[in-house]
Amino acid sequence: MPADFKHLLWFLKLGALLNLYLIGSLWVLPKVHPQVLIPGLILLGVSAFRCLFPNRYLDNVVFHDTPLSSIFLTRVLATFSEVAYIYQFAYLIRILNFEHIPWVDGLSWLMVVQVLISQGFVWAAILLKRLDLYFYEEVGWFIIFAANSAASAFLYATTSPSATGAGLLQLNLLFGAGYLPWQILHLRSLRGEAHSETGAQGSTTWREGLAHALRQRRPRTDAKSWGGGIGLTWMVAYWASLIPLWVHYIAVSIARV
Repeated sequence: MPADFKHLLWFLKLGALLNLYLIGSLWVLPKVHPQVLIPGLILLGVSAFRCLFPNRYLDNVVFHDTPLSSIFLTRVLATFSEVAYIYQFAYLIRILNFEHIPWVDGLSWLMVVQVLISQGFVWAAILLKRLDLYFYEEVGWFIIFAANSAASAFLYATTSPSATGAGLLQLNLLFGAGYLPWQILHLRSLRGEAHSETGAQGSTTWREGLAHALRQRRPRTDAKSWGGGIGLTWMVAYWASLIPLWVHYIAVSIARV
């Protein structure tokens, strides 16, 4: 792993081109399914923006020292993006729950409720500069995809979905198999950082935190400032490859059913 991410962060901008291409391909779909299409477009648009102006909320680290790299602006966009794409994933579970099994639908709504709770934690972490709150935000993401995997496993094992539906459930299970162990490592890393920072920072009011999120930018390219290998993996998968391709595939698959 290189000690400096400068070239990798420039390379990340290619993800914006991928996202724009995926947006264009969704616009020409022959059949519009708003509850799947709109969340996909929101995620892809925000992901393209984040590839161009990457930042890391912790310590207000940015690649480009420009107002477009504002932590506050990025977090506002990310809030809409995260709620939108988890709603898309949850809606997919309900579509494939042909028998309307109540607890499966319940897991899908749990995903939506949990992503809203996680938004509260990440906003509190930014405004209060509380690293431990990022840990609780990420616990929420573990819960979301554990629920998604559990519902998908049940539907795949007990129903007879179409080939398209089976493929979508398989993708859910494949992602869960890779993401959930990775997230455990991520949570351990966050807990270690939170423990090392305990008592190192004074209390911050939400007004001070808001001012910092709006105006404070710290240009950095060293690997440590960007979270090392875990941070790089997260950025590439979330903004520039796996998640954009996945939400696009869901939208295209449902539109063609």
